[in-house]
Amino acid sequence: MGRSSIKNNFYNDFDTATFPASREKRSDDYRTSFQIDRDRVTYSAPFRRLQSKTQVFQSGEYDFYRTRLTHSIEVAHVGRSICNHLNHTSAFIKDDFFIDADLIEGICLAHDLGHPPFGHIGERKLNALMGPYGGFEGNAQTLRILTELIYYQGYGKLSGMKPSRAFLDGVLKYKALFKEMCTHEGHGGHQFPSHHFVYDDQEAILAFVYGGNLPPISERGEKSIECQLMDWADDTAYSLHDIIDGIRAGFITPTRLEAWAKKTLDNQGCLRGFYVQKALETLIQAINADNIEWCFSKRIGDFIYACSLEPQTQPGPLAQKTARYQFKLKVDPQATAECELYKAIAFDLIFASPPLQRYEFKGSTMLSQLFAAICEHYIELENGLKILPETTSHWLLHGNPSKAVKIRRICDYLADLTDRQAIQAYKRLYHPDFGSLTDLG
Repeated sequence: MGRSSIKNNFYNDFDTATFPASREKRSDDYRTSFQIDRDRVTYSAPFRRLQSKTQVFQSGEYDFYRTRLTHSIEVAHVGRSICNHLNHTSAFIKDDFFIDADLIEGICLAHDLGHPPFGHIGERKLNALMGPYGGFEGNAQTLRILTELIYYQGYGKLSGMKPSRAFLDGVLKYKALFKEMCTHEGHGGHQFPSHHFVYDDQEAILAFVYGGNLPPISERGEKSIECQLMDWADDTAYSLHDIIDGIRAGFITPTRLEAWAKKTLDNQGCLRGFYVQKALETLIQAINADNIEWCFSKRIGDFIYACSLEPQTQPGPLAQKTARYQFKLKVDPQATAECELYKAIAFDLIFASPPLQRYEFKGSTMLSQLFAAICEHYIELENGLKILPETTSHWLLHGNPSKAVKIRRICDYLADLTDRQAIQAYKRLYHPDFGSLTDLG
């Protein structure tokens, strides 16, 4: 008898409960709660928009480079493969007690929904602009999309997809509120937290994840096993695939790698050791042999097989309610060291390069000016111009919202834009020879 026909006791009613409490389901719907979560993400507009959002290189610049969408699909495949590997090899897994692969796939597909245009600089710039108003964080924005914004219902109304608790928790990499991080980082002289928080008005969602009572921040450091698995699948995909794209784009060459290694490896303790040196030599050989795709396809398999399950030695507050907190993902130290090597190479030779820095500067400038213009005409001026599309203006002003709600909606609008849409919106407002009276965008 296959696992699909056996009740999976790894999950219980606590895990499948939805936010909010009710979720409509046809009486003849054969899908599990987690399959519904996955399907609702896959067929959503925010998921489709990832096809035109930057992963490393500007979306649309070269057709064969990865976007946020292809990256998310790759993370989902890696995550599902890790899940299947653990379910087939771990002594803690039984025929009626296993990690749900559909849940993992849905979490991985959703993990980047909240990322704004222009890659990481877009996230940093929106966080700086929103600093006085509750900040911006990609993971928090993903949570906002899933619970409030994923469906446009017309007439200025949006709604969430009523996700399950296990799905929400799997997406949640960070569980500190903005105000808590401000207090924590304030001791170091930071006015606003730089990253790793959820929005203050998401406290009820965070409490739901914990079953109704939000524990102290000191007890919220753990991640569910599904979130841990997604995190490693994400690291696997982008650490390996960013390198491939960087090589194909000419940023990473044997000469540059050798110069980088001579300058860097001896100065970073985490990048020392025989295995790191061996991985670097293999990378240079693969570039010279022009078989980098084949070589790194094998590395994906190695990173998957580097995973195993082990029990939590100090279970947190959720371990009594769900098996999702009774285990932790163990990854072979050689794989994590190699992953850190590739991340360091990508940062120094790609992201810190003048072409990428210029692109980040332009993206940052466009977002700043768009934010300022929209705030001026929709908040500061009593009779401001309607400079946004009619449906966007209607949503922004729907329900006579407070200033704080308007500013958060402005942030939602900017974060939702693809790279191309953001550039067009900027040109429409600031380039005198772009657009016309019949331009409906």
